Amino acid sequence: MITHPNLSLKEFADRLAIRQLIDAYAHHADFREPEKQYGLYSEGGRTVVYMGSTETPPAQTLTTREDHLAGFRTLSQYAATTHFNGQSTVTLAGDSATGETYCLAHHLLEDGGERKLIVMSIRYEDLFARTEQGWRFAERKLIIVWTDTRPSQP
Repeated sequence: MITHPNLSLKEFADRLAIRQLIDAYAHHADFREPEKQYGLYSEGGRTVVYMGSTETPPAQTLTTREDHLAGFRTLSQYAATTHFNGQSTVTLAGDSATGETYCLAHHLLEDGGERKLIVMSIRYEDLFARTEQGWRFAERKLIIVWTDTRPSQP
């Protein structure tokens, strides 16, 4: 087990706040709350979506409020989603931080009486900024590592 004997109360609070930010993003996605999801970004924050690797050009870049809301609203095509966040690492540097989080995102699609389950393995590479409202995403790279689509039973 890894311990942090010299972890200050401030560092502990920052790490907890950043993890809550990461989890809030997933929560607002699953509850279709695009305004609240966008509220997790700092001024000028952006999202860059990659399919497989950051070595290739991004599939999508969201820079404005309208871009983000439209992007987040695409989840409405699914009957349900569940974003399950796994391991996460954070490196603090004063009022900024970097992080990496793994997520398994389950998307239930119902189309013409058929149900499909789309599972995505996502890795987020984040830049965080401390703002007057608390920690926010300055940049979120959403990297879809792999996708699996299969029939789903009702």
